[in-house]
Amino acid sequence: MTGIGTLAQVDARGKVVLLRLDLNSPIDPLSLEILDDKRFREHLPTIRHLAESRLVILTHQSRPGKKDFTTLEAHAGKLSRLLQRPVTYVEDIFGACARDAVRVLKPGGILMLENVRFSAEENLTLSPEEAAKTHLVRCLAAMADLFVNDAFGTAHRSQPTVVGLPMALRSVGGLLMEKEVSNLSRVFSGAPRPVCFVLGGTKVDDSIGVAQHVLEAGIADSVIATGVVANVFLAAAGHRIGDPCLKLIEKLEYTGEIDRAKELLARFPQQILVPDTVAVRKGKKRAEYPATAIPKDLPVLDIGTEAISRMTECIAAAGTVVLNGPAGVFEDPEFALGTHELLKAASRVKFSVIGGGHTAAVIEKMGLSEAFTHISTGGGACIEFLTGKKLPAIDALELSKKKFG
Repeated sequence: MTGIGTLAQVDARGKVVLLRLDLNSPIDPLSLEILDDKRFREHLPTIRHLAESRLVILTHQSRPGKKDFTTLEAHAGKLSRLLQRPVTYVEDIFGACARDAVRVLKPGGILMLENVRFSAEENLTLSPEEAAKTHLVRCLAAMADLFVNDAFGTAHRSQPTVVGLPMALRSVGGLLMEKEVSNLSRVFSGAPRPVCFVLGGTKVDDSIGVAQHVLEAGIADSVIATGVVANVFLAAAGHRIGDPCLKLIEKLEYTGEIDRAKELLARFPQQILVPDTVAVRKGKKRAEYPATAIPKDLPVLDIGTEAISRMTECIAAAGTVVLNGPAGVFEDPEFALGTHELLKAASRVKFSVIGGGHTAAVIEKMGLSEAFTHISTGGGACIEFLTGKKLPAIDALELSKKKFG
């Protein structure tokens, strides 16, 4: 566990607590109905722990320019129903309306201020010291006695409410933040061996960064590549992956990652497992080919059954598995096989960590949520943590503990 303060170390009863959550959720663009309340549910233990405080929730929905960048009125209603307690929506962030609402708030009361990203300053990337000087942070801090950051999903962002408030107020991590940091830290030390990383999806640069870190540091015993990550490794191994795959890699600006993958394959040839068979769409059906004979004009949409067999064997032999990203285009039932089978195998491992995002959504649909040791709430934050980087939010909480004791 890092040196952040925790809720167990503070008495929040009767105090005005600013609580940063990540309630950013899928929303119906027409009705503005919240389609998935998973992130709300993850924060409930922290909110309940602060039941005797005067609780002021800070959160966001999407970002400027996106169709789902909207107010938080529906979020307050959703949270109220889940808590079975009133959550008052305040159509203001730090103006007179917000200040008046906080001033009359009684212990046990909960406010949700407006989407913090409606403030232009919140969309800036700043150091903790710079963020603390923003008008946003100074006004928010003046309302409160304590800051609690439970928003692990935004922990990789250097934004004012994430890194500036800890410089202005005594600050601690919430229960979800504490759980995330504790479980992800365990991957680096004390996890049952062998440790297997399964890296898929489209975030190739991040995944190769994770692979490089865990292999060089001796954290991982094996790394399995799937999804677009696997296509980059296959290209690095000298296979012809077909024009559609190459064009996608170019479009995503990952051509340079092929050389990084080539270097890792040269250094760790026995530890990196790439698919030996792949699946493509031929006509309207799934068709499988050896990785040495991928059709020139068909995109790779999943790993093949032989690759699934080898990879699930590797996972089954592990004491710890960390899985981030799908193995293929799982939204299409024809190409969900690899993702589903690898997740089933991972669910049976002693210590299992899932990197959030799309993978967490698939697990929920499969009804396997209870089978994993930890499912992260932050895709981007989780993968940055696994590359060995210090997350800005964690760094700021550590600085706050030193500053305020």
